[in-house]
Formats: sequence, C-alpha cells, structure tokens
Amino acid sequence: MKRIIVLTLSLLLFVSAFSQDIKGSWKGLLIAGITKLTIVLNVDEKEGVYSATMDSPDQGARGIPVSAVSFENAKLAFSISNAGIEYEGVWQNDSIVGTFKQRGMTFPLNLKKTDGDYVPPARPQEPKPPYTYNSEDVTFENKPAGITLAGTLTMPSLGNNFTAVILITGSGPQDRNEELMGHKPFLVISDYLTRQGIAVLRYDDRGVAKSTGKFGTATTADFATDVESVIAYLKTRKEINPKKIGLMGHSEGGIIAPMVAAHSKDVAFIVMLAGTGIRGDSLLVLQEELVNRVSGMPEDKVMKTAQLSSKLLNMITLTNENVTQQEIIDFLSPMKADISAVMPEGTNIENYIQQLAGSLSSPWMQYFLRYDPAPALEQVKCPVLAIGGSKDLQVPVKENLPAISAALKKGGNKKVTIKEYSGLNHLFQECTTGSPAEYATIEQTFSPEVLKDLAEWIQKL
Repeated sequence: MKRIIVLTLSLLLFVSAFSQDIKGSWKGLLIAGITKLTIVLNVDEKEGVYSATMDSPDQGARGIPVSAVSFENAKLAFSISNAGIEYEGVWQNDSIVGTFKQRGMTFPLNLKKTDGDYVPPARPQEPKPPYTYNSEDVTFENKPAGITLAGTLTMPSLGNNFTAVILITGSGPQDRNEELMGHKPFLVISDYLTRQGIAVLRYDDRGVAKSTGKFGTATTADFATDVESVIAYLKTRKEINPKKIGLMGHSEGGIIAPMVAAHSKDVAFIVMLAGTGIRGDSLLVLQEELVNRVSGMPEDKVMKTAQLSSKLLNMITLTNENVTQQEIIDFLSPMKADISAVMPEGTNIENYIQQLAGSLSSPWMQYFLRYDPAPALEQVKCPVLAIGGSKDLQVPVKENLPAISAALKKGGNKKVTIKEYSGLNHLFQECTTGSPAEYATIEQTFSPEVLKDLAEWIQKL
C-alpha cells in the first residue's frame, strides 16, 4: 500500500537532503538460500544526474557499470541490464530497505552507508611481487581465429630447457588468474610450480582483459584452438623444451586439454583438475541436484527439479540443430505451474523462463550439453593425471573420475593416474559442504597437498 504524500516546502528540503546523502558507497549482504554475497553500490551525482557502479567483492568483481540509477522521493532504483539485475529500495532511518532481482528471482537486500571500510577476506596463499623467478607479460596470435591472446609466462630465473605447463581456465569468461570469488587459483598454481622449476603460461580467455576476440559466441571447440596457439607460441621460446609442453585444465579446461591432446603430438602430458568424463547434459542435471540438496531444498523439490531439467535438456540434445530461445520458451510454457512449484517464493516465472531460455540457447551451452568427453579421452596417448575433490558438487568425482579412467583405458593408455582428494571442493579448497556458496568465505585458495602432488607428478615424467 502506497502512502499519499503532500509536497510541502519542508518535504522538498527533506528530499534535497537525501539527494546529497545518497552519494557514496552503500553496502549490504545478499542472502539467497545458503549463498551470501556482499554487494556494494557506489553512487555519484553531477548536476543532478546520478551514476553508479556495483562491486561484488566476494566474487572479485569491482566497478560493474550500472545501466541506470535514480533517487527520487526517498526511493533508490538501479539496474544492470546485461546481467538482468534490478533493485528498488526505500530510505528508512539510516538504511535503504529493498529487493534485489535477477533472472526472475527476488531476494531482500538492505544497504547501509559505508566509508569504504569493507575488508575483503584474507587470501594468504596469493603471492606478492617481487617474485624469485622471471615473470613476463606476453602476447601471441590465434591466426585462424584472427585474435590476439595475452598472458603471463613465468620461468625459473636460472637454467633453461624447462618443462612448461599451460593453464586452461574453467567455464565463463576468465582472466589469466582464473579469478573468482576473490581467489586467484591460477596465480597460486603458477607461483608454486615455477618455484619448483617448472615454467607456466597462463592467459586471459578470448575477449577477456587484454585478449581480443568475442567470448560470448565461442564454444569449447573454439577455446581448444586458443590452446593450440599457446603451444605454438611456447615452441618458439628457446627457454622451453618443446618436447615437454603439457596442459593443465580446470573444469571446462579439463575438457579442453584432452580435446587438444587427442590430435596433437606436441602435448607431452595433461592434468585434469576436476575435469569431466560424462556428457554435459548429464553433468548439469547431477550438479543441480547436488547443489540444491546441500542448499537445503526439500528432497521432493530436488527430485522434481531434476526431472524438469532432464526433460528440458533432452529436448535440446535430441537434435544436432541449434534450438532457439523462442523454441525453448514454447517448450517450457506448458510447464509453468510445475516450474513455479519448485522455485523460490516471489519468482517471476515469465522472466525466469526467458532468462533460462536465453542461457540455454547460447552456442557454448548447446555445444557443452551435447559434448561427450569419452571419444577424445580414448585417443589420448600421453601421460594423464586426473584428480578431483570428494566434496566437488559441480563435477562430482564418483561419476566423473571412473568415466575418465574407463575412457583412457579403453583407448589403451596405461600412463594414467587417477586420484580423489578427501574433503576438497571444486576449487580444491578444504571445505565443509562443498557448496559454491562457501568458495568466497574460505581463506585457502588451493590445497597445499594438491600443489605438492602436481609438481611431483610433473617432475617425475
């Protein structure tokens, strides 16, 4: 119910005071189930026109441009169109009380003025310069794709003819450090391996940071050609042993590494960090089921959601043709009541279906859903180390490590090491539940035990 406000002179002065106070940084905690993320809105005003940026410091995201922002009659509203984010709040006492909406779902988010006192979680493993080794920013071309990739090559300060590792990021646009949730796992890995005498090249995904190209239109197969260009570049470096160039991929990177190794004699070894062994559609249904369960969703809703997801993904994977966003919307429309029954209260089902259909119609997603890693794994003849954490809910080890092992053995590869690590999540952090909601809250970036094992396995080759 809205109150009718009489605009008196005193009220206009009151609103004017609000206009002055809204400038600055506002911080709040977004709670979605067991997921908790700090949100910071930075508001500026010039000649009566507002502008803003948003930070999600727990995810390592800062300075996200806000598409539109307004503050009028004690009401704050802003939106970030490319992320599907909308916010509306009302000034009450010293806070802005409102709701945060994204992809059809609504969550409470109250903001309070801050003097920039937010302290990000400690990341004790993150190395700081000066380093005890050489670190060089480099660029190289993927000529068939017409793009330039940028990265960092780290090498021991003494010696030559180094074994080299190329780090391949997981899904989503990632920089060379694979930065997420305030962590920089590839920076930690490269630092450790280089200190053990191994050269490492990590690079920004195409279209990310200093690399050119378009990320949004690329598929996993396109990213594999980027890796091939990294190998070609390393072979030009006199410090690198061209017969000892290996690939280390995390998550989707663990799909890409075997894709490249299956048809390239230039790959000396591969390491699959939480890589997949089952088809993409099966993986996503399993992932959703495990995350929903650990998030506290009732078991009946967990199973109903899995059934709905399987039905939808089967529709997409039964054809090799591109399934359009509208076709997905048309498929889901008769299922609105079933979808609504498993979604959080207050979810706008129309908006949710539209957002979901947009995501599932992307070239990357449809390629991923249909891709079976087994055929490529069967063709890999070089040494393989495939590892995963027992609490990984995104690429569960119980289903994926045996599938990887079976495919490699089917192809006759006898140089295979498979290992499951107890108590580690998808990022190889020591954790409690394995939920993605924990990633940002854990100080550890990457298990020291796994770092040690990675270096020792490579050194023994």
